[in-house]
Amino acid sequence: CFECCIKCLGGIPYASLIATILLYAGVALFCGCGHEALSGTVNILQTYFEMARTAGDTLDVFTMIDIFKYVIYGVAAAFFVYGILLMVEGFFTTGAIKDLYGDFKITTCGRCFIMLTYLFMLAWLGVTAFTSLPVYMYFNLWTICRNTTLVEGANLCLDLRQFGIVTIGEEKKICTVSENFLRMCESTELNMTFHLFIVALAGAGAAVIAMVHYLMVLSANWAYVKDACRMQKYEDIKSKEEQELHDIHSTRSKERLNAYT
Repeated sequence: CFECCIKCLGGIPYASLIATILLYAGVALFCGCGHEALSGTVNILQTYFEMARTAGDTLDVFTMIDIFKYVIYGVAAAFFVYGILLMVEGFFTTGAIKDLYGDFKITTCGRCFIMLTYLFMLAWLGVTAFTSLPVYMYFNLWTICRNTTLVEGANLCLDLRQFGIVTIGEEKKICTVSENFLRMCESTELNMTFHLFIVALAGAGAAVIAMVHYLMVLSANWAYVKDACRMQKYEDIKSKEEQELHDIHSTRSKERLNAYT
């Protein structure tokens, strides 16, 4: 039983396992915190900026937030499946390396996984850059709230037109002298949403690191399996040549014996 357990533990692809855990943790943080941060953003816009949903099929900020939520659902489901596929590929590749069973078509699949992982890494880099935008916006808002408590009589304003949330014709501005601004700064909703976006940004960064880790693991496994396949082919050719030489010597020995006889 102990030997069986040691053999099973030896076949676990620990590098792929670590990358999978990091990927799942990053995607979970990004999707969960990002979804809640978007919901908090909707509440802040409706409560303190007095914005309302536009009737009809007009593409406003609330419609964009709903689209981002659906994208988060798709990202969570897609990378859950992709992490399982990479983990399975790691198990098969580890078995091929340790036992030298051949390629199991792993070399072909390995190239596909390397290319997909590279594209996903670029996509996550874009997601990380995009997630930093709301962090920057909420940092400005948090800074304005902090400055109003440090400097008495300061009249600071935040205009949503600066960030492209509303069109130029709409004036959705909130200033420090207004009651809504003071209520927003005193509420825990602003602070919570700001920190949720920060955690979502950290989750996107963790997903990028996981993709880089997967690239290293897949590249190393693909190289090891490729070398193992070449070595196996070399051993087969060598054995075949030795067998042919042995048959030739045997045939010549028989001919000499027959000639002597």
